[in-house]
Amino acid sequence: MAGLHGIDTVHHGPDGARQVSADTLVAILAAFDVDAATPQAARAALELHHRQAAARLLPRCLVTRVGRGVDLRAEHGLPETAEVWIELEQPPGGRSGGTGGGTGGVVRGVHDGRLPADLPVGRHTLCARLRDRAAAAPLIVAPVRVPDVVRVPDAGAPEAGSPGTGRSWGFLVQLYSVLSQRSWGMGDLGDLADLASWAGHTLGAGFVQVNPMHAGVPAAPGAAADPSPYRPSSRRFADPVHLRVEAVPEYAYLDAGAHRQVAALARRGAALRDSVLLDDGLIDRDAVWGLKREALELVHAVPRSPGREAGYRAFQQREGAALDDFARWCALAEVHGPAWRSWPTGLRDPGSAAVRSAADAPGVRERVEFHRWLAWLVDEQLAAAGEAAHAAGMAVGVIHDLAVGVHPEGADAWAHQQALAPAISVGAPPDAFNARGQDWGLPPWRPDALAAAGYAPYAELLRAALRHAGALRIDHVMGLFRLWWVPEGRPPTEGAYVRYDPEAMLGVLALEAERAGTAVIGEDLGTVEPGVREHLTERGVLGTSVLWFERDYADAAGNGSGGPLPPERWRERCLATLTTHDLPSTAARLSGEYVDLRQSLGLLTRPLAEEQAEADADREEWLGELAREGLLSVPPYGEGPAAESGGDGAGGDVLPEAVAALHRYLLRTPARLVGVWLPDALGDPRPQNLPGTSTEYPNWRLPLADDTGRPAGLEQFTASPRTAALGAVLNEPPAEQP
Repeated sequence: MAGLHGIDTVHHGPDGARQVSADTLVAILAAFDVDAATPQAARAALELHHRQAAARLLPRCLVTRVGRGVDLRAEHGLPETAEVWIELEQPPGGRSGGTGGGTGGVVRGVHDGRLPADLPVGRHTLCARLRDRAAAAPLIVAPVRVPDVVRVPDAGAPEAGSPGTGRSWGFLVQLYSVLSQRSWGMGDLGDLADLASWAGHTLGAGFVQVNPMHAGVPAAPGAAADPSPYRPSSRRFADPVHLRVEAVPEYAYLDAGAHRQVAALARRGAALRDSVLLDDGLIDRDAVWGLKREALELVHAVPRSPGREAGYRAFQQREGAALDDFARWCALAEVHGPAWRSWPTGLRDPGSAAVRSAADAPGVRERVEFHRWLAWLVDEQLAAAGEAAHAAGMAVGVIHDLAVGVHPEGADAWAHQQALAPAISVGAPPDAFNARGQDWGLPPWRPDALAAAGYAPYAELLRAALRHAGALRIDHVMGLFRLWWVPEGRPPTEGAYVRYDPEAMLGVLALEAERAGTAVIGEDLGTVEPGVREHLTERGVLGTSVLWFERDYADAAGNGSGGPLPPERWRERCLATLTTHDLPSTAARLSGEYVDLRQSLGLLTRPLAEEQAEADADREEWLGELAREGLLSVPPYGEGPAAESGGDGAGGDVLPEAVAALHRYLLRTPARLVGVWLPDALGDPRPQNLPGTSTEYPNWRLPLADDTGRPAGLEQFTASPRTAALGAVLNEPPAEQP
């Protein structure tokens, strides 16, 4: 039964292979609605599975690539005497206007049980008839590859953000951390548009990559909301906390009294901003949202113009039932709290009459409408940020981030209960860096439920994520192949890998990306199964390469020094960076300060001296590599200016020079994208997130800061000579290598 549901029964870890326990298999099978608690129950479930499979004329869903024929008889057991045909999808933009599988009245015959290789890209319907039995199944024909991220320009016509090599560079940004003088206590979508416009026009940057804009779970009474953008309430809809109130068109038409009220709220927002930038405070999302919500309620009361009303209605029609479900969850959460599994029983099913009745009750009905309207406003401002990036000449634009999952008590988990595995959390198995494994607290998609739904929930999520993106980063892209499922109440060591159909997951991704005209980047760091990167490359998905992890590891023949990977041997199809939001900043990496931070929080697994020695050796190895490449004049740690600055290898003026040299090293690789961690431009030593901590460290609440840790706003960042100098480095023409 485990094999039939894609559950690996053996796990190959750093200590070798181990058998997954029967208890774990039983718990995971229960998430597939399979009772395997006893041998008798397992046998009965197995027999039922085989009977149902034998009675099925067609697979639940068939995903293939354009140009690839499929033999339904040999590959899917179609009876020889069955009649088969295909109803083709109405093309997007046609009279049906659909991208969700509506047919356009065009039928293709299927001869000898073989699907023709020349089927058009789209979501079609495969039909079959055998005597008195009939069946229909979604047939998804996907492009071979997703769109390219940066197309190599014609000779003599270099594109923005590129020195003429077909490469683009840009900033990696945690938006909440970049406050401007117009922010209400945290960075917003107006700040994103400003940053993109400035970076494109002034520095020639080709993109800005932001953290997930997903809607967060609101705070429970008396508690703080989870600030992590990677554990959201909804991945389908964005968070209105990112709105710039003054940019809402109706704001200009507030009456005098309402305008005074909003102005007073804006002053309180400015006080929140000043408490962060001037008083070294932390970003307080709950306080920011409290002020913005009150202001937006006043703006919501302003009548919309006919054109604005038409745009709002069009948005509602496009988003359909998903928007209704999201708005209802938001409104009901205000009444019953944000944990839907503790709501009254009748409200736990989004399709129930009790939910419809509760959502239509006086007072609640108005809140549902308010949350629909907020979703529209965020969609508009996301679009405006993307338009500002492209207007500034950015070759890519805004790169959005898709988190790996959602909060189990959030809006998506409530709306997609049939497609998500109950009592299961996604995580990571034990490895050389974490002997206890990881539990991320995110329910995974059920692969069988996705197939039964024609992958519609997944496709709709991708469609929303891609809509305003110049490119889409997919967090933990390995999850399109397999995920580590941890049964509720068990430690991560007692999990197992559950496999997904990569042809289907990547095919649906390629289809939606082609329709959006959007490139895709996969975050493929950590434990990556053999063949995954090759499969992603084949489909045009870029990977992620972080300098400190790019080593010349030994191959099967024992070749490889183990030292830094020479730049010319890096892969081309990747986003190359020095660090990420989960890793130490470059300043902390060069100084070794991150070891002291981890020591102070009790995160080290070895004696401090060992950790420091390893960090020193790693840094000096890379400084030596920079020197060999002719990129850094500062001698390795232990002599010269680095030692004189206090022995940290990065003191005084050494840090900006080393940061510039490291970015020049990235530019010597063939990487199509080069990402600059925004805090690295100012030398900010602090990580935005420190895995393994919760209350011990202010994760996701720190503002951008300079090399002393003093907060810096957007205006300080854009005016900094260090920022300008690093931008000049990234726009240097390719240099002759020594």
